[in-house]
Amino acid sequence: MRAEFPDFRLGSVLATSFTGTLSERHGDAVERIPVPHRLVDWLAVYGLDVDSCTTAQLDLARELRESIHAAATAAALQDALPASAVRVINARSAQGRAVAILTPEGERRWRLGSDSGSDGGVAFCVEDALGVIAADAISVITGERDGRLALCASPTCRAAFFDTSRSRTRRWCDMNTCGNREKKARFQANRRKGPGPAE
Repeated sequence: MRAEFPDFRLGSVLATSFTGTLSERHGDAVERIPVPHRLVDWLAVYGLDVDSCTTAQLDLARELRESIHAAATAAALQDALPASAVRVINARSAQGRAVAILTPEGERRWRLGSDSGSDGGVAFCVEDALGVIAADAISVITGERDGRLALCASPTCRAAFFDTSRSRTRRWCDMNTCGNREKKARFQANRRKGPGPAE
């Protein structure tokens, strides 16, 4: 990974991990895919290897990210899904030409559609990867997967995440970031208060 950019916040659910490429939405927002090649890096982490990304494709990706965030947030709150978000998610899902394949190890991988480049080579396109992410969002938002959508309890984060814990009571999008930060803040606030009056 390129050191000049913020680290990715990786999770096990593709769609909600993608929304995490913009974190601290209600604080000092951190954009983790600020340039096209950074989106290429993020997609590669999830096995969605593309050859390149244009600024226009990055804009499509960010539009999808924000649409998934809006729809997942609404679903977590049991509100109506925003029509504009639904349109974007459906459009990206329909545009993608990725195919799920089974590996000899029994895992699912994605084979992205390809176009012949001007030099006759094969170019894997970002739109196919976005189609995979959109399809994953649809399966999460519709409740097809075992788990529940929730919102991070951190007031500066409020990220939508998919809780697959046994009890379905997870409070943080990531215990190593938001959870630890909030617990540390509570601990320090309690220390500042000091001990209560002696009885």
